[in-house]
Amino acid sequence: MERISVFDIFKIGVGPSSSHTMGPWIAALQFLQKVENEKIASINVKLFGSLAKTGRGHGTDIAVMLGLLGHHPTTIDVEKLDEYIAHVYRTNSINLGGKQEIPFKPLENIAFIFEKLPFHPNALTFVAQFKNGHGLAETYFSIGGGFVIQEDSKPTEHQTVTLPYPIDREADLRRYVEAKGQSISAIVWENELAWRSAEEIRTGLLHIWDTMLRCIYTGCHTDGELPGGLQVQRRAHAINDKLLAGTEYTTINGWMKTIQISGASFANVTKWVSCFALAVNEENASFGRVVTAPTNGAAGVIPAVLMYYRCFCENNGDEDVIKFLLTAGEIGSLFKKGSTISAAMGGCQAEIGVSSAMAAAALTECMGGSPQQALMAAEIAMEHHLGLTCDPINGLVQIPCIERNTMGAMKAITASQIALSSNPNLAKVSLDQVIKTMWETSLDMNDKYKETSDGGLAVNVSVLVPEC
Repeated sequence: MERISVFDIFKIGVGPSSSHTMGPWIAALQFLQKVENEKIASINVKLFGSLAKTGRGHGTDIAVMLGLLGHHPTTIDVEKLDEYIAHVYRTNSINLGGKQEIPFKPLENIAFIFEKLPFHPNALTFVAQFKNGHGLAETYFSIGGGFVIQEDSKPTEHQTVTLPYPIDREADLRRYVEAKGQSISAIVWENELAWRSAEEIRTGLLHIWDTMLRCIYTGCHTDGELPGGLQVQRRAHAINDKLLAGTEYTTINGWMKTIQISGASFANVTKWVSCFALAVNEENASFGRVVTAPTNGAAGVIPAVLMYYRCFCENNGDEDVIKFLLTAGEIGSLFKKGSTISAAMGGCQAEIGVSSAMAAAALTECMGGSPQQALMAAEIAMEHHLGLTCDPINGLVQIPCIERNTMGAMKAITASQIALSSNPNLAKVSLDQVIKTMWETSLDMNDKYKETSDGGLAVNVSVLVPEC
């Protein structure tokens, strides 16, 4: 089994999709490294399968161009995305890594091929012709959550690191926490030390939370229509304004304090949780800065639940944020190892379902639950997402994706409450069993419900989108 860090599960990047935007973007950067010492005459890109069917809606063509330009999704100025892409279209050229400019017409040099390659539905091939007459073609697979593997590649040193507590299944994690008498987050912390120092772990996780928090805040304070032609209106801004009823604040901390004193009634809390999730995924749909959790399409669930915990529950601030992310990250890695976090492989159960399970386990630990109750919460959350399809209208990560994040967040909180009130020794279903079931369900699911826009809402809802 590959070794997966929490920082592999939580990646800072750009929306709208981790598998259709960030993955191809990373693949383009990897290919750019391979040809950086060559004099290049031309580059062509072939997008296969799911990347072709929903590629324009997910911004796959844009992501590939940004990667070839040498920009990285973690550091790019998202305010300049349109400017960079407009320049390519205007000049019919692309400056590879900022070092050599070659002719490039996006509508001709990027091909959308509906045929699916055998290994994974999300495949793309880069073909470079060199000025010396030679060339290079490389195929990459975007396997979900921003993870990318090259065809016939070998595991990296990062993936094969020796951990003190190697975890491939829930049973492994359960054995360690019971033998050591420690929490899930404590075990995961020890594993993370195999990759980086304690200070790096702490700083990195708090940076991830800060990115999530800023994303929520930006989404709650940005109005207007989402790009893509569906004419979907942002809602988080209006909900935020209505709930705060004109209360003034000037900082994110001031905003959070205002939320905390706005009232903890059931109605108020549920509105805020929905607002948090909507805010993140409206930003995601707008090519904003988000964190894969474990994917971009499900990026709103964990921030919404963690924000709920910070605003409406007794907590220990940063220390609990670290525990939350460590626990959530480990649950996400279990699903990646035992099933999938790619909607193109498993439908939306692989995105919203997994993120809900991650959030449920993390919230349960932070609320004082035992490791067994945390694992029970993760199982409950996924159990009630089994079979969820991925059927984005017009290939855009908007309908039903944005609202589904609110549902996933609420289910996570409910699953946690159930687990905290239950005896996990009496549970009839284990997390390992539900992960296995999810994978089998993925294999049985019709391909048209796996991020293709060929089924479900995508074909039953007629939406006129103007020509570009």
